[in-house]
Amino acid sequence: MVVDSLDTTFAALSDPTRRAMIERLARGPASVHRLTEPFALSQQMISKHIAYLVRARIVIKTKRGRESICTLRPEAIKKVNDWAMSYRQFWEESFDKLDVVLKQMKEAEVRDDK
Repeated sequence: MVVDSLDTTFAALSDPTRRAMIERLARGPASVHRLTEPFALSQQMISKHIAYLVRARIVIKTKRGRESICTLRPEAIKKVNDWAMSYRQFWEESFDKLDVVLKQMKEAEVRDDK
């Protein structure tokens, strides 16, 4: 079900370290070592963050020789975008309806003032 995968995705995105990793991976694949560099965290902690992203199916981790390479799965982020866009559409339609009501109220006010 989409909601279940969204729950996992949102939980993964809730951490600033994981979001920073995703931002880095948006520029292209990176080794675990490269992902560790900007953070003052232990290798073990970084590995836990990566494992969380892998479980959420946001990142794919593959072996290349002795290195582990992480690659972003844009489909996971697209699901979040699609979900958010459905609510954006709802709010835009609601604001459009509100604009119509406000316009009608102003027109009625102008008529009443005459």
